[in-house]
Amino acid sequence: MLRFASLASGSKGNCLVAESGRTRVLLDCGLAPRETERRLGRLGLAPEDLSAILVTHEHEDHSSGAFAFAAAHRLPVYLTQGTLGALREEGKAANGVATRIVQGREAISVGDLEVRPFAVPHDAREPVQYLLSDGAFRLGVLTDLGAPTAHVESMLSGCEALVLECNHDLEMLWKGGYPKWLKERIAGPLGHLDNGATGRLLGALDRSRLRHLVGAHLSQQNNRPELARAALAQAMGCEESWVSLATQEEGFGWRELR
Repeated sequence: MLRFASLASGSKGNCLVAESGRTRVLLDCGLAPRETERRLGRLGLAPEDLSAILVTHEHEDHSSGAFAFAAAHRLPVYLTQGTLGALREEGKAANGVATRIVQGREAISVGDLEVRPFAVPHDAREPVQYLLSDGAFRLGVLTDLGAPTAHVESMLSGCEALVLECNHDLEMLWKGGYPKWLKERIAGPLGHLDNGATGRLLGALDRSRLRHLVGAHLSQQNNRPELARAALAQAMGCEESWVSLATQEEGFGWRELR
């Protein structure tokens, strides 16, 4: 069995937990350590239940709590060399924490989980996203992507569960109050996916095995839940009620693949 849940999803912090057998990993840790502990408790977990932390990239909403939490609970941190270098330069990679370097095209084993990082276009040093598997089922997580690529499509096709970024609605972004440079960054090829782009990516995937679909990383300023859900449902050809959304305050509860 593979199960997964989110502690938080959005620009104020991202953190997802996945479990297979006796192995539980955090995928990103963008919350303060005590808040991470509190939200783990909502899912019936404690820090000592965890095996590792996987980090996608150095941006604060994904990495700010990773090394502090790892140091407090003696957990290894998995990340790319570029991400580690960026965090060291920012003084955020604590000494004494065990680090494991991952490659964008090389699968690794973390206990009972197969972890497959894959490279993505995003404005970070060496960003990756992750495909997690228990050997029978696959969960694809994609929360920060400027533009879809053939490699991303190949990695996410055929998954039983997907957590996909729906960062913004283009019209809301361009009409909103952000400065022009920030709007261009968000909407650019190294920024974030808008609802329509995520729908087009989903439409290009093999969805024949898909059981769980969650929209994630929604902007609180430049998106609305009903817009993200509608875009994903249209791409799936399903009822909007079938599509789930991750939120900043609640994340989402346990989903199971068995």
